Amino acid sequence: MPIPEFIRDLRTHVGHAPLWLSGVSGVVVDDAGRVLLTRRADTDEWAVVSGVLEPGEEPARAIVREIGEETGVRAEVVRLTSVDVTPMITYPNRDQTQYLDVCFLARHLDGEPRVADDENTAVQWFAPDALPEPLAETTRLRLEKALAGAEQAWFRR
Repeated sequence: MPIPEFIRDLRTHVGHAPLWLSGVSGVVVDDAGRVLLTRRADTDEWAVVSGVLEPGEEPARAIVREIGEETGVRAEVVRLTSVDVTPMITYPNRDQTQYLDVCFLARHLDGEPRVADDENTAVQWFAPDALPEPLAETTRLRLEKALAGAEQAWFRR
């Protein structure tokens, strides 16, 4: 996993001690109502697109950037769906991190999904009632919150 430079710099001071970071995630939905998931290289679980905010970056812009970087898809933010705190995560290198996650519902604009970086091994559309396993628990919660009321007119083009 590529580690942002500012986090690498912080780690030189704090070692593996827990870091509190801001993150974003996005539930991307296409015109057929399918959701876009990535298969993470680090955990082998299917998950919504997520990433770390760069210092000073606006969360909605960050998730649009992350979606493009990870999947090659262009999307636009529809609305904020949740703000949650993740459990403490210990990475294979022993770094510990906990995230304040800002999750958005996003609409697919164009682009065919593809693995566009080394963070994922697969990218694919799934019907919400036919999700793959293993599915990250945080993704289950984010999907539930983001898709509540998705049949409403605000989502239709």
